[in-house]
Amino acid sequence: MNGSFRILFNGSAVPFADIPQVDPVPFLQNILDAIDRGRRVVSYFGIPGAAETTLVCVLADKTEGRLGVTRTVTREDRLPTLALLCPQLQLFEREIAEQCGLTFDDHPWFKPVRFHRPFVPGRDAWNRPADVPLKVGVMDYYQVAGDDVHEVAVGPVHAGIIEPGHFRFQCHGEEVFHLEISLGYQHRGVEAGLPGGPHPRTLQQMETVAGDTTIGHGQAYCMVLEALGGIKVPPRAEVLRGIALELERLANHTGDLGAIAGDVGYLPTASFCGRIRGDFLNMTAVLCGSRFGRGLLTPGGTIFDLTADHRDDLLKRLAAARRDLTDAVELLWSTPSVMGRLEGTGAVSREFAVKLSLVGPAARACGVKRDVRLDYPFGIFRMTHLPVATAFHGDVCARTMIRWQEAQKSMDFIEEQLQHLPAGDHRAKAAPCAGRHLAVALTEGWRGEICHVAITDDEGRFARYKIVDPSFHNWQGLAMALRGEQISDFPLCNKSFNLSYCGFDL
Repeated sequence: MNGSFRILFNGSAVPFADIPQVDPVPFLQNILDAIDRGRRVVSYFGIPGAAETTLVCVLADKTEGRLGVTRTVTREDRLPTLALLCPQLQLFEREIAEQCGLTFDDHPWFKPVRFHRPFVPGRDAWNRPADVPLKVGVMDYYQVAGDDVHEVAVGPVHAGIIEPGHFRFQCHGEEVFHLEISLGYQHRGVEAGLPGGPHPRTLQQMETVAGDTTIGHGQAYCMVLEALGGIKVPPRAEVLRGIALELERLANHTGDLGAIAGDVGYLPTASFCGRIRGDFLNMTAVLCGSRFGRGLLTPGGTIFDLTADHRDDLLKRLAAARRDLTDAVELLWSTPSVMGRLEGTGAVSREFAVKLSLVGPAARACGVKRDVRLDYPFGIFRMTHLPVATAFHGDVCARTMIRWQEAQKSMDFIEEQLQHLPAGDHRAKAAPCAGRHLAVALTEGWRGEICHVAITDDEGRFARYKIVDPSFHNWQGLAMALRGEQISDFPLCNKSFNLSYCGFDL
């Protein structure tokens, strides 16, 4: 990256004044040039003001394991789009438009993301009257022309216990030409409520950004506060955090393996994995009393320690769960009817995975070796190498196989860390956040890359806090997976991604 970027490492903070500020046109050109050289945008957001908007972009450089931050200030209400050249930016630009009132000229997909009002009243990129109630999902949808093309609308209300989301299919017979996904029904205003923090309950809010990713988002938040406060986390706490993160991955991957089996009507694995997922959740409860890891993390370390008896108990539970999970998953691979449904269904090419900036298992199933634990290591992963599994077909089978391979590596990691748990404290003393700083933290949640960026004011309070959940990147991947597929394959493809609605609707 050139001199227009301030270089920093994952989990670090820099004075905001040290971030180079360039004019809007060079700012956009620098982003394009960085992406052309293989960099990737991990966060891109606006800070609206009464008369101007500050744009901040964070890019990741995998080859050197570093991050680069740049910014600009614009007093205009229009900017040229980059989405035509870089599809990975289209959602970021739409979000900035919605939150800050900026219009991106020639944007190929310019429409609301979450259907909420801008942060600054009176600045609306879609010229919506302030006195007209917003209706989520009410917008123009893409349509395929043709007498034999029909449209299928699914949701936002779904059968069973599931979050709301709207899926609009353009079909010819059973074949899907195009799928458009409209979310925003779960918008809770999480980001809008963070300025002025950190508050006593902010950590609890972070733990519920995506309810099944308590540790992933909680650790990213703790890393931000530790960077802003100059806090050094004890080695024992880093190990406990790593164990909790991998238990969260195991519980969710196990649940997904069972759900994928259920979607193809293979009940043995579906039944077994439903119970085994509970075993991994119960292991997390041994750590902190909560099956989802609530209340385990705190800036500076962990609230709870692990006794020798609890460690021995976890090792026994892990050995039993490993045996059971291996037996359950091996049934999948040895059943021809199951493999016939998984193989070749919902494939996403490596080219599209790179263009859309997919993350996590969805990216690795396409042959994209992308994992924060390896590329931008944090916590215990700075000292321990955890192998990254990849596949190459990008289909449901690959996404299923990646989950199983990652589960095995997570179990190996937890067993090793429990057997060599370092002595010492599990919590360092908290410290106030530095004022006028920017901090960036990446973690590898079970769905993929999580990015938290905080900017503080003069008193060390949050002036802006930006969260990017992996689902923000990956919903576009699900839409691409359905192109050319049978519409009846949608439930299976959807489950193979298993993305978060509330994690997207921040």
